[in-house]
Amino acid sequence: MKFTVESDVGRKRVVNEDRAAFLERPDSLKLALLADGMGGHNAGDVASEMAIQEMSNYFLQAEFQNATVEEKRKWMQEAISNINKKIYNYSLEHENCKGMGTTFIAVLIDHNHCLIGHIGDSRVYHFTSTSVDLITRDHSYVNILVDSGEISEEEAQNHPQKNFIVKALGTEPTIEPDFYELTLKEYSYLLICSDGLSNKISTEEMAAIITYPMPIAEKGRKLVQLANDSGGEDNISLILLMMTEEEV
Repeated sequence: MKFTVESDVGRKRVVNEDRAAFLERPDSLKLALLADGMGGHNAGDVASEMAIQEMSNYFLQAEFQNATVEEKRKWMQEAISNINKKIYNYSLEHENCKGMGTTFIAVLIDHNHCLIGHIGDSRVYHFTSTSVDLITRDHSYVNILVDSGEISEEEAQNHPQKNFIVKALGTEPTIEPDFYELTLKEYSYLLICSDGLSNKISTEEMAAIITYPMPIAEKGRKLVQLANDSGGEDNISLILLMMTEEEV
């Protein structure tokens, strides 16, 4: 498996409230993490940093020997719940952090199997040479409107409240993440990104870069560059994973 991690402040922001990390243990288990500190709230960068650091610690210390997928899901749910409490309590104890929160994605990778925990509107996409699938579903106000039939999927794309999320890590005492599973086939890609990327680049533009024959690190840089060239109003972060034994 090849990977690259990018995080860029963008063209308009002063502080980068995104955090992204990729970890691998001696037993070959891997964890990809991405958090987008909530814009418009205090200390979004504190929330995202806490989320990544705490989850990294849980992962590196966890006992996974012969664990089933269900046991891994339970571990992830408990870890996210505990991290949520830490961020929430920290925000109550520190006036300058009141109301802070973050989106959160954790992808636990065992060989080609991915277990995804998701909160907020950061996204996971799966790319093959012929298809693009959005794996996660945004925890957003417009998706509630779509589900209730009040607006269409097309109307949601340009809705004025498109970026209003209804679930974030650390803003409430408890949290229930969504979970997804995915099996990566050889020469397929997993893209984990903040909305600073997904709001600025179409899936067709993503696919054109991701499937182009160049080193994976260059693919990551090109994605960030295109988001910046398209306005770069937000922080831009991504983790791109490539399921292959050979570098393109």
